[in-house]
This record gives sequence, structure tokens and C-alpha cells, in this order.
Amino acid sequence: MFDLIVKGGTLPDGTVADIGIKGDRIAEVGRIEAEAGTVIDATGDLVSPPFVDPHFHMDAVLSYGLPRVNASGTLLEGISLWGELRAQASVDEMVARALRYCDWAVSMGLLAIRTHVDTTPDHLRGVEAMLQVQRTVAPYLDLQLVAFPQDGLYRSPTGRQNLLRALDMGVGVVGGIPHFERTMEEGADSLRDLARIAAERGLMWDVHCDETDDPMSRHVETMAREVTRHGLGARAAGSHLTSMHSMDNYYVSKLIPLIAESGMTAIPNPLINITLQGRHDSYPKRRGLTRVRELQAAGVTVGWGQDCVLDPWYSLGTADMLDVAFMGLHVAQMTHPEEMARCFRMVTQDNARIMGLHDYGLMPGSLASLVVLDAGTPVEALRLRPDRLAVVSKGQIVAQKQRNDTRLALPGRPEQVRRRHDGTRA
Repeated sequence: MFDLIVKGGTLPDGTVADIGIKGDRIAEVGRIEAEAGTVIDATGDLVSPPFVDPHFHMDAVLSYGLPRVNASGTLLEGISLWGELRAQASVDEMVARALRYCDWAVSMGLLAIRTHVDTTPDHLRGVEAMLQVQRTVAPYLDLQLVAFPQDGLYRSPTGRQNLLRALDMGVGVVGGIPHFERTMEEGADSLRDLARIAAERGLMWDVHCDETDDPMSRHVETMAREVTRHGLGARAAGSHLTSMHSMDNYYVSKLIPLIAESGMTAIPNPLINITLQGRHDSYPKRRGLTRVRELQAAGVTVGWGQDCVLDPWYSLGTADMLDVAFMGLHVAQMTHPEEMARCFRMVTQDNARIMGLHDYGLMPGSLASLVVLDAGTPVEALRLRPDRLAVVSKGQIVAQKQRNDTRLALPGRPEQVRRRHDGTRA
């Protein structure tokens, strides 16, 4: 007797299997002939582990237009607008916006998020708010918090002090932004300092690193060295890395092996990187995405991040990680079938590894969290960005949606149409 069985679904590797769930764990995967309290019929549908977002800014989410719209569309104007907003936003406002976004996330099968929390202001209301959200959503969504000195660890007079205060309050990941310090030297010094903090406290380290079009912004080189020095390995992630888009190939031929040697991971954010970068170019216009394929070829774990939804930096967004992967595969030109399937793994398995999620996956003993999608394969899911027919979190059904085929009124044609395609039908 199972509490829940997901029947007849197609797993990402193409296997057709039932998934039996007891409590909050997957108990069996295969052909299951048993009763269950609840059965989800997933015949012909893709059953995936939940989507994971390793890079987000939840303290600013759903604040688009406050205090006004980012007229230039640049990263720096967005930071300036956020500086105004964080000075006036209350804890209750940030909590309400974040919880609403978490509702969106659950509906899209996004059940794990790492969010950077601005630790610049001395009041630390954002930290207080996100810790409250973390506790509220814990039964159904894993939320990691990063202590993020948005205005710089050293550039802000109390930047370092406030980052340490946030960690003492319970924030579990060390952040950083070296390219926003006053000088390249101070940026490098901040990385050495932050690496020591992460190592001494036994925490993960996730740095906004080289989010610029300047090819001389090479802080990731220092970061990789510090990751190796302190043995942080996959506990460390370099987010954005957009300057690598503009670096010369000879230097990158040295840099990528250093990154791979360190064991650190990388998190490009395609929707935001290609929107914010290249704003000072005429033509040719740079798109600002880091060298995804080259990093992966060197053995670096790379995952796609969402970064922003309806905030001072980005005017769109739906909490759909398939939108992120869809944009990423286009900009990175990852269009071979194997590369497209890899893009799906980047918003599931690879992102789970970056966040250090335990018991993730569709194996017996894993946490019983999964998504049933109206698609047959991972590549088809990327093409369609389909409805999530069911979302299960820790053994509980937390979202469901009816299949929504379109009805046609065309002479001699079928009465309804679906955009799914297995390659065998005309």
C-alpha cells in the first residue's frame, strides 16, 4: 500500500515507470501492481524531478515600477533604483511579494530556490523578511539564502559587518560582488576575505562575479584560486561571469582550466544577462552570456539561473525555469539534441548539485518531489514550456492543472489540437 502512485510516466532518460511514494520518500520505481491512497495517471507524460533555481533575488521580486521603471535598462540604474526601494520597503511588503512569488514557483514545479539577500542597509529588513519566508515555505519549498553585499563588501562602510550579522542571523551562504568594489585590488581582497569566511564557517560561497562587459574584469581568476586554496570545490559558485563573453580566447584558454581545477560551479542567467549586458554597444552588440559550452566541455558544472522576475532589473518573468533554459539554449547555440537535453538537466539535476541538495531525484529513497509535464521528453518540454499537470512536494500534491487542449473548427481537420510531436506523425 502506497500513499501515492504516479502511474505510467516517462522519466527524463526515456524509461517508462510507475513511482510509488510512502510519506515523504520515493519507495519504489518500476512496474507497480499495488493500491494507493491517491493515483496520478501520467501515461505518456514526462515525469521529472522538480525544477531548481540557483540564482534569484527574492527581496526585490514583483516590485517592477517601484519607485519607477528602469528607463535605461542598465544594470547600474537597476542597482540605483533598488537602493531607493530597499530604504522604504517594509518587512511585511517584502514577505508578501516573496510569498506570492513562491506560489507561482510551486505552480510551475520550481521547488528549490537560492536567493541573494541584500545585506547593505544597516536595518537588514530584507534579511529579516527572507528568513521569515524561508520558515513559512519550508514544508514545500527549499529556500537557500545568500548574504549579498550589493554595494560591495568594502565599498559600503558597514558592508563586511552587515554580511557577518546576516550570517549570524541564520543566512546560510556567503555572497560577494568583487567587480563593484572601488578598485580591482579591493575586489580581489574581498574575494580572499569572503573565501576565508566561507571556509571558517563551513558554508557555501556564491559570488556575483564579473557581471560586466569589461574583458579586463578577471575576478573569477582570483575566485578560482581561493576556491582551490580553501578546498571549497563545488561548495563555491561563480554567478554571471559575463565578462568572459568579451575576453580574448588566449586568456580564456588559461582561465577555464583554472576554474575546472578548482571544482567550483558556474551560474549564467540568460534572461537577464542578455537583457542587461551590451547596453553601451552599438553594433556588433555583445549578448553577455558566459562561455557555457566551453565550461561544460572542461568538466565544470553549469546551471541556468532565473535571477529576476518583475523587479528593477527585469520587466518580465513567470517563475518558469523552462523559459530560462529555452532562452539559454538559443543564446548559447546549444541546439544539438544532446545539448538541448543537457539544458533540461541544467535546470534540474545540475542546479540541484550546485545548491548541494540532498536526496534529490527519482530513485528509491529520494525525497518524493516531482513534476508531471504535458510533454513526452525533456526536449519537447523545452520546446513547449508545457502545463504542469501535477506537482508533488515531499510526498504531498501541491499543485494540479487540467490538460488544456485547444478545440478547432476547421473543415476536414481534427476537432482538437495539441502541439506535442513525437516525430512520427505527419
